[in-house]
Amino acid sequence: MTDFPPDPVIVAGLRSGDEEVFALLLDEWSRGMLRLARSYVSTAASAEEVVQDTWLAVIRAVGTFEGRSSLRTWVYRILVNTARRRGERESRTIPVSSVDGERPDGVPPERAEGGPEGAALAGEVRALIDKAVGTLPSRQRAVITLRDMEGYGSEEVCEILSISPANQRVLLHRARAAVRDHLAAYYDGRGGP
Repeated sequence: MTDFPPDPVIVAGLRSGDEEVFALLLDEWSRGMLRLARSYVSTAASAEEVVQDTWLAVIRAVGTFEGRSSLRTWVYRILVNTARRRGERESRTIPVSSVDGERPDGVPPERAEGGPEGAALAGEVRALIDKAVGTLPSRQRAVITLRDMEGYGSEEVCEILSISPANQRVLLHRARAAVRDHLAAYYDGRGGP
């Protein structure tokens, strides 16, 4: 991401309908957006729709972007609001599946490095982590997804989710502790995938 243009260049490109700028954003941000959306909704297909709806909203509203936050934070706020609404609607109409066996980022475990054994182990660990994260309350899921899976800083997570730094720290601590407990229970033989 060293060649990634600054926000003013991206915003100008989006406002002028520059397809290359939009494609660059899609390539850079969509995977992380999909992962975060998946923490709010019940299926991967629903998460994909949330991401699509978010991009449509961004294109429609980019003219109103004032630059009070980074463009990425603004886009992720739109995503979170869209995903929350979709998740609430889904919870009223269909049961949310706790684990469906799919990876939120859509990358098959066999693509992991280290040959078949490494891929199997990486896939197993990833599935355990995904399962543990999937059992967390939505706010904890969102914080751990942004911080630990997507690498966002705490200030940006607070801004995206509209939470205080103290709340973000508590949610992240609880989420990490729950994931650690889930992994420890599995490896101690008390649980399974």
